[in-house]
Amino acid sequence: MNATLKKHGGLVYLPLLIAAIFLPKFVNNYYITMSCLALIYMIVAFGLNFITGMTGQMNLGTAGIFCLGAYTSALLTTRTGCSPWLAMIAVIAMGVLIGFGLGYPSLRLKGVYLSLTTIAFGEIVRQLANNMTNFTGGAQGVRNIPVYNLFGFELNTKVRLYYFLLACTVLFGFISYRIIKSKWGRVFMAVRDNIDAVDACGISSAQIKILAFTLAAVFGCIAGGLYAHYSGYINPSSFTLGLSVNFVVMVMVGGSGTLMGPILGAVIVSMLPEFLRFLGNYYQITFYTIVLLCTIFVPGGICNLRIFHRDSLRRPSGN
Repeated sequence: MNATLKKHGGLVYLPLLIAAIFLPKFVNNYYITMSCLALIYMIVAFGLNFITGMTGQMNLGTAGIFCLGAYTSALLTTRTGCSPWLAMIAVIAMGVLIGFGLGYPSLRLKGVYLSLTTIAFGEIVRQLANNMTNFTGGAQGVRNIPVYNLFGFELNTKVRLYYFLLACTVLFGFISYRIIKSKWGRVFMAVRDNIDAVDACGISSAQIKILAFTLAAVFGCIAGGLYAHYSGYINPSSFTLGLSVNFVVMVMVGGSGTLMGPILGAVIVSMLPEFLRFLGNYYQITFYTIVLLCTIFVPGGICNLRIFHRDSLRRPSGN
């Protein structure tokens, strides 16, 4: 029976996909806009899950990666007039460069030192975007970013953008699922759990860390590019350390090392604050209190509740 569940484990996502497909039929444009943002954040969380959730390397510079992806696509399309699809190639290349650039320092750093390094990276990117006025537009940002075009069909409405972003999220979710279930996913988690054992097996933990950083950076840059063309306008104030923290919260609250975790985390972190706005000035306090309680009582993430319940049933009553 367990083998059957593993074989058809992907079917659990089918009801979610069906619900997502019919969502625009039942909600207004405001909730469609929120859903679009949640879908973009899911792609970021899928990538961050490889490095922080599975490999155990803390990355608090994801907002910088997201920013570079957004500005790469925005500047190429607005300054050179190239297609957003061609700009996506440059966005992917940027992600690979960032992955190697952050991956190699991670070989010598860990814990709080790696966290500080990634924080510095994110802040340097944001400050450069803010101060290179002639190139990036500075605090004024980049305006009039063109929308995607599919065979002459412009994605210029909220509903069209929603379905496009849903298709992108499904694609990257499938890629993420395949990686998690592959030998690479097992090696990522082995690096997190016992790096010495990985090296003893003849597997280069250094290459695995760089691969995880590269995957996270590519996913983050692509999501940034999608965000730029979705919003039509970007500026440095959108890519703060707080955004990086939120990305980590998505993975941790949802459940690290899984596909469902980033999905749940992205929905909760992007939408729950909006639903709490009726509390006025106290909505952020309430939101972070909920996050804190989840961290304390569900340390493995919401989607791992069943695992903890199973383990508690197996624990001897005397302990």
